[in-house]
Amino acid sequence: MTGFLAGLFVAALPLLAAGFWLGRRTARPRSSLGGLGTPVEHATFQTLHTATLAAPPLRAGLTEETARRSAKRLRTLLGTDALCLTDHESVLAWEGVGEHHRAEIMERLAGPLETGRGEAFQLTCDLLDCPVRWAVVAPLTVDDRVHGALVACAPHESAVLVRAAGEVARWVSVQLELADLDQSRTRLIEAEIKALRAQISPHFIFNSLAVIASFVRTDPERARELLLEFADFTRYSFRRHGDFTTLADELHAIDHYLALVRARFGDRLSVTLQIAPEVLPVTLPFLCLQPLVENAVKHGLEGRTDNSHISITAQDAGAEALVVIEDDGVGMEPEVLRGILAGGTSPSGGIGLSNVDERLRQVYGDDHGLVIETAVGAGMKITARLPKYQPGVHPDGGIPRA
Repeated sequence: MTGFLAGLFVAALPLLAAGFWLGRRTARPRSSLGGLGTPVEHATFQTLHTATLAAPPLRAGLTEETARRSAKRLRTLLGTDALCLTDHESVLAWEGVGEHHRAEIMERLAGPLETGRGEAFQLTCDLLDCPVRWAVVAPLTVDDRVHGALVACAPHESAVLVRAAGEVARWVSVQLELADLDQSRTRLIEAEIKALRAQISPHFIFNSLAVIASFVRTDPERARELLLEFADFTRYSFRRHGDFTTLADELHAIDHYLALVRARFGDRLSVTLQIAPEVLPVTLPFLCLQPLVENAVKHGLEGRTDNSHISITAQDAGAEALVVIEDDGVGMEPEVLRGILAGGTSPSGGIGLSNVDERLRQVYGDDHGLVIETAVGAGMKITARLPKYQPGVHPDGGIPRA
């Protein structure tokens, strides 16, 4: 978090500098501003507003599409006749006049892209009416790696433009760094989902198929029903689209899972569900609750000969959906639980607890991690608080950006 705040602070400095510079260039009498403050204050506001509009495309990385969508705003930010964004190979987007200078600029970028240092140079042009005579190159760097360059073009050499272009390039670099962090975070969560799928107990799959096989001769219809339950559950668990699902879909998958468990354990397992209809559309991370129910089954039944009860409730709690999964099983030592949540393992398993806890914190914030109450012989109660609305969180959607 300290690094993130530092990044925002660094990002704010070039905006203020660019705003002050733009204000000096575009200052007009107070009467033309409608009483919105001094010319410098008005120009600073316009600069910040323009930067805000340019930021979202850049948060997706540096591509032809994002460069095209942000170049116009960046050119407005600098007030130049032309501006282009490049990677190491080509000009991704050109905004303004003088586009015939594309090839010349790419030829002159070899040095700045190699060293990461900006420079200004005079352009050669045979067109008498071409207003573009000088180019200012400011490299775009992320983690000391040059990703491309911002090139501002003007009629003449200007020390102010050199400094302003450098500051705006730093701001663009911060956006690209945030995009890189977003992508890393997405890859991490996708890896965690794959790891969670790998944790789906092979014993559960083997036992389910064994139970289905046991009914093939004695009760073929029952075997057919269980086979469909198994197919639906595995299809949901290994689906490839979207990082999020609805509470209704997750509970539906849990119902398939419990049908297979009941077929194995019979009357030894009883399940109570209390679901408020209004929370069924709430969106949550994919495969978020099923591992918790599997954990309840594991600790509630395995290793015991008597009956076990599991309750699953989902209640409307204002801005949140409150989901509670509780079993009356063997429980565990709080210290062992803390070790599991920290990423450790235990002889009794702890299926998916740390994975689900970490994903909830990544998506909703640290105050939305799992709340777990347990003790040896006292069962386990797991509470998850799911916000009804979170920016970027929607069914079939990707990982939300911070």
